[in-house]
Amino acid sequence: QVQVVESGGGSVQAGGSLRLSCAASARTTSTYTMGWFRQAPGKDREFVAGISWSGTNTEYAESVKGRFTISRDKDKNNVYLQMEGLKPEDTAVYYCTTTQFGTIFREMTDYDYWGQGTQVTVAS
Repeated sequence: QVQVVESGGGSVQAGGSLRLSCAASARTTSTYTMGWFRQAPGKDREFVAGISWSGTNTEYAESVKGRFTISRDKDKNNVYLQMEGLKPEDTAVYYCTTTQFGTIFREMTDYDYWGQGTQVTVAS
């Protein structure tokens, strides 16, 4: 079983920055695709960003492209989401997830393990 733990959420003013971190417990996750999703109140959980096991390939939702950067420290099974230029519409619970497959999926049903989430609140 893989445990996934997020950290780094908080409250910021619009235009501010936050860095989310995610740690995966199992050594084998160093070969897994990892991703970030978010869920705002009353909305479905949506894809934010994903990164391949090597870190070479990344994908982003259109709404965050150019503002968010996903990266990973493969040796330590950690993945990060650097968020810049935050907007009130970025307010959500952010979830880290991983899949044993090599593809960066955009549907949550394609991922195997999830963290509990970390709250990000952006004030206008």
